[in-house]
Amino acid sequence: MHINLLINMKGILSKINDPKDLRKLTKKELVVLSEELRQFIIDIVSVNGGHFGASLGVVELTVALHYVFNTPKDLLVWDVGHQAYGHKILTGRKNIFHTNRKWKGISGFPKRKESKYDTFGVGHSSTSISAALGMSIASKILKRNKNHIAVIGDGAMTAGLAFEGLNHAGIENSNLLVVLNDNCMSIDPNVGALKDYLLKISTSKVYNETKNEIWSLLGKLSKFGSSAKEIVKRTEKALKSSLLKNSNFFESLNFRYFGPVDGHNIEKLVETFEKLKSIPGPKILHCITTKGKGYKIAENNQTKWHAPGIFDKDTGIINSSKKIDEPKKYQDVFGKTIIELAKKNKKIVGITPAMPSGSSLKFMMEKIPKRAFDVAIAEQHAVTFSAGLSTEGIIPFCNIYSTFLQRAYDQVIHDVAIQNLHVVFCIDRGGLVGADGETHQGVFDIAYLRCIPNLIVSSPIDEEELRNLMFTAQSKKHGPFCIRYPRGKGVMKNTNTPFKKINIGTGVELLNGKTIACISFGPIGNDVFNIAKKLKEENIKIGHYNLRFVKPIDEKLLHKIFKSYDCIITIEDGCILGGMGSAILEFAARNNYLKKIINLGIPDKFIQHGAPDKQRKECGIDSENITKVIIENFKKFNT
Repeated sequence: MHINLLINMKGILSKINDPKDLRKLTKKELVVLSEELRQFIIDIVSVNGGHFGASLGVVELTVALHYVFNTPKDLLVWDVGHQAYGHKILTGRKNIFHTNRKWKGISGFPKRKESKYDTFGVGHSSTSISAALGMSIASKILKRNKNHIAVIGDGAMTAGLAFEGLNHAGIENSNLLVVLNDNCMSIDPNVGALKDYLLKISTSKVYNETKNEIWSLLGKLSKFGSSAKEIVKRTEKALKSSLLKNSNFFESLNFRYFGPVDGHNIEKLVETFEKLKSIPGPKILHCITTKGKGYKIAENNQTKWHAPGIFDKDTGIINSSKKIDEPKKYQDVFGKTIIELAKKNKKIVGITPAMPSGSSLKFMMEKIPKRAFDVAIAEQHAVTFSAGLSTEGIIPFCNIYSTFLQRAYDQVIHDVAIQNLHVVFCIDRGGLVGADGETHQGVFDIAYLRCIPNLIVSSPIDEEELRNLMFTAQSKKHGPFCIRYPRGKGVMKNTNTPFKKINIGTGVELLNGKTIACISFGPIGNDVFNIAKKLKEENIKIGHYNLRFVKPIDEKLLHKIFKSYDCIITIEDGCILGGMGSAILEFAARNNYLKKIINLGIPDKFIQHGAPDKQRKECGIDSENITKVIIENFKKFNT
């Protein structure tokens, strides 16, 4: 089907292989191209999956940017990389776009080694302003005449890093244009005072009508030399302040504010960008867009259509292979369990940085809205906010994806761990995550948390253990308590199990064996257990132990294992360096155990995007390789 799409492609888009081709078009042709580009994205994503609504919302913006600016000489930096599908298609990747997010295919995010048009790698949000500012300062130092454009949107302006970039850019007076793609959304609807502020600007009828008249007048005055231009600049700033209360927020940071403009009016965008090219210094263009633009179903349900998976483009029916009795996702088990706990314990609250749907805290926000908080894309704030709550006796369950918790590492150490505060970190998407790839793999958390004093670091083997760890973690006698679990479905059909407390720092013997002992941490233990049962039928009887806690570690259980087995194989879906396997090696060294220890996990490299089974195979933690390692060593020690 992908090949047919390319063969049958007609119209203007079929002739666009890079932005040079785009710049040969008339403005009227740009309107047609935008519609063709939007349809192309719909055609490919409907059969391929991927991020959907964000890229549809910036089609005209993407076309206009590449039309007006001389990319790749002019440097275009995208924020929240899933806005960049149109950008990829227009910059030489149209014919391979069907490989998007697939193993060995193109990345779903901008990637420097993939294209000269991808000026900065993007996976996490809110990096564009800082990166583009760095590029603009470099151009100034090297005396290079370039434009530098940061396109920030999909909620990314709510993060602290964006404001840090704005604050610095305002004093540098470098050639920087920030394009604010304002669609009132991240994955879920934007929250916070900034959203309300931008809404006031975009909906002020008096401001917008008067602004248009004044821009026209000031544009004519600006032709009369530098002194007139300075008068224009001052007059424009004063009028903006008087027309709309607090409208000079960006101006107070020394940014010239322009907008709001219709982000779907291609001719107006081109005209505006042409004017902005000649204006020096830091400036911001406020564009109003609709996430999912041009696909009505996506416009009406923007959260669901952020990344809907495969769907029928004609009917909008999303392909779902879900069976009635199949296991729930770990995130949903978390979402339901926290409500159960919170109803019994009035001090429990839930916190998420802009991921209520992805983390399933949305359930608590619906049932107990006053005790569930979406703090926007602000992981650092989420952690320190949780710390503040804890000082007053509240029990915060801070739910953050593993890859995003990296952004709040300082806060975990300084604001929570040093003060030994009772914050429960529910760390979603631990391990390999599939198509999102390198920037989103949750493989470093075991190593980066295990080294922090006062932390309890745990991972459940299944949904029942997740519930029991959450139940255990609420106890106020604990300090910081980390519970790590993966993306996707669990293994249990019935997760409505009674709560049981788990003794901190204790592991479990699942199978007794001889010669070989496998120690697993987290849900990968289910694969190991199934392998061990199958090998038992072949008269290969191995021991299997579910560690549960990597900190504090169950030394009593480990002494038993090292005294009973000749070879210990550790298996985890985190990085080998500093991970659970490293903890076992450290234990063996401390206690002078001279046994063979084999560590299986994520090797010392970044794992690219693709199907999870291919990622596991590359890392050697797929069932086939685990079985091979067990059998090879069983034979060595039993011959």
